[in-house]
Amino acid sequence: MADLAAGHAFSAAEQQAVYRAIHERRDMRHFSGGEVADDLLQRLLSAAHHAPSVGFMQPWRFVRVRSRPLREGIHALIEQERVLTAQALGEREDAFMKLKVQGVLDAAEVLVVALPPGREQHVFGRRTLPEMDLASAACAIQNLWLAARAEGLGMGWVSIFDPQQLAGLLQMPEGGKPVAVLCLGPVQAFYEQPMLQAEKWARRAPLAEMVFDDLWGQQASSGESS
Repeated sequence: MADLAAGHAFSAAEQQAVYRAIHERRDMRHFSGGEVADDLLQRLLSAAHHAPSVGFMQPWRFVRVRSRPLREGIHALIEQERVLTAQALGEREDAFMKLKVQGVLDAAEVLVVALPPGREQHVFGRRTLPEMDLASAACAIQNLWLAARAEGLGMGWVSIFDPQQLAGLLQMPEGGKPVAVLCLGPVQAFYEQPMLQAEKWARRAPLAEMVFDDLWGQQASSGESS
């Protein structure tokens, strides 16, 4: 079986590039303006569109926000929710308010990813797990993220907003639901580690804490320990 896998494997350099994109991807908040060429943006969107989806439902829609007033409106919605989120955090409110959580006004491109109306018609793979439409859209976002990193562009996923208000701002049809505001564009530098880890907000947990053998909580007999 190992020989069979080797026959389908990428070259060593290609493998390293894939893993490099995964490990050096960062949720960026600091952007340096500039622009993203149309052909490059189309490549990134094509990468997103080639994501897997449950039942091949392809539940992703992308709204490219080019209007400055619309960007300012999105920025205001995020700031509104940022304050409410801070208040909900209790003793961590002050620490949260010091974090930079968006780059909507600074990034070269802003894309809103939304789930379309009519998703309930797709039953294949969703009868008992209807949230698989969101999981599929997240795969598309991850594809775009990794492709952007490979192209040298930063991207940040902002989820701090009221979805109904954002849907109204973008005049989405009833049943449409925005799930991500993506800030995309050139950056001065990529963070050496995840920003929230650098800010001591949280840390990446050891892989061994996430992997079980057979039963929940039963530590795996092999694998990474840190």
